[in-house]
Amino acid sequence: MDSLLFTVIILYILSTAGYLAFLFRQKERLNQAGFFLLFCGFILHTITILYGASLVGHLPVHNLSETLSIAGWAIAGLFALFQFKYNLKVLGVYAAPLSALITVAAALLSTEPVHADKILESYWLIFHIITIFLGDAAFALACGLGIIYLVQERTIKNKKHGFFFKRLPSLQLIDSTGYACVVVGFTMLTIGLFAGFIYAKTVWGRFWSWDPKEVWSGITWLLYAALLHGRASLGWRGRKAAIMAIIGFIVLMFTFFGVNFLLKGHHGVFTQL
Repeated sequence: MDSLLFTVIILYILSTAGYLAFLFRQKERLNQAGFFLLFCGFILHTITILYGASLVGHLPVHNLSETLSIAGWAIAGLFALFQFKYNLKVLGVYAAPLSALITVAAALLSTEPVHADKILESYWLIFHIITIFLGDAAFALACGLGIIYLVQERTIKNKKHGFFFKRLPSLQLIDSTGYACVVVGFTMLTIGLFAGFIYAKTVWGRFWSWDPKEVWSGITWLLYAALLHGRASLGWRGRKAAIMAIIGFIVLMFTFFGVNFLLKGHHGVFTQL
């Protein structure tokens, strides 16, 4: 198990090196190498997660190490899908090191599983967790695209067509891809929350319990709903959408880390060290 995860980390790191080399050299073979290595890492990462699930009899998400591993896997997988769809090569410079960093953090933390009660072994819980993590991964990519948009916009406004101008795509492509990421993330988050409601009803007898994670998940949902509404009705495109995507991801990170470590709730079991 450890050797498999170590190999995944090596592949993600090599992919990061490939994409960074592509950023500087602009050679297509470097981009292809970066993507190939990331995709191989994702496949092996999938096998690692499935193997871990077969050993314990449930989805391995019962401590911080396991949840971070799932997060790194989701980012790599969604990036691969968006790469096929939009061919936004420069996004690999953000996605590959992010997947590598998260997976390294997962490997460095304790891998001792937290005792899982029977109530945690539910198909609704598995569906809830997978969709939530896929949504979070899409929002992470949207944040990266928001940063890329602001960098390219600043470069254009300064009229100094230097390093980034020639290497970053058009503002329109960045904006449209970021919007697609937000739509996917919002859809997955919505499905994941509904699955969580059903799971909570079957376990605790109520759909909503005002748990801190539930409250902040609701706040995150409302924030991204506002972003989509603003884009559709108020013309929030370009810079405004990019800034909102970054702010949304900051709130999302607080929901994932801050709530579990600063506030108490029944979701804390998934992030114990």
